[in-house]
Amino acid sequence: MNVLAFAASNSSKSINKTLVTYAGQLLTANTGAQVEVIDLNDYEVAIYSIDREENGGIPDKVQELHGKIGAADALIISFAEHNGNLTVAYKNLADWMSRIDRHFYQNKPCILLSTSPGGGGGRNALNLALGSAPHIGMDVKASLIVPRFGSIFDKESGQMTDEETKAKLSKALKTLIN
Repeated sequence: MNVLAFAASNSSKSINKTLVTYAGQLLTANTGAQVEVIDLNDYEVAIYSIDREENGGIPDKVQELHGKIGAADALIISFAEHNGNLTVAYKNLADWMSRIDRHFYQNKPCILLSTSPGGGGGRNALNLALGSAPHIGMDVKASLIVPRFGSIFDKESGQMTDEETKAKLSKALKTLIN
């Protein structure tokens, strides 16, 4: 199984990227799946507008990302939250990809995650992602909010220190295999 994983964030210090990377490692260790973790910064493009699309078409980077999604068997996405919303970096890419195919996630099985330093764990962003999932071709198998990331994840060892959260994450990841 080939899995594409990314954080819906463009922060170089993204804890959502740390979480999605850890989830990918856990999935590989438990199932042998091949996980490719990508960085949305590698797909940065101008803000979507119909004028840009009409004048220049769909940017190559957007087409490349859409192709990576199509080539994957499944996806793991961890959503950062900015001011109670999805990040602009993610939303911009979603807007561009929707011009290729409204269901740009191509009905791939997905695990949706979110985390934050606080107790909300990115709940608003994850709820927005879950709400849009049927409209953009996501087959959501499981979702998980991980609050207070800094207190349950050891950056030095790269390990989840809270066994209950680790067990919940492992259970969510197993839904990709079933």
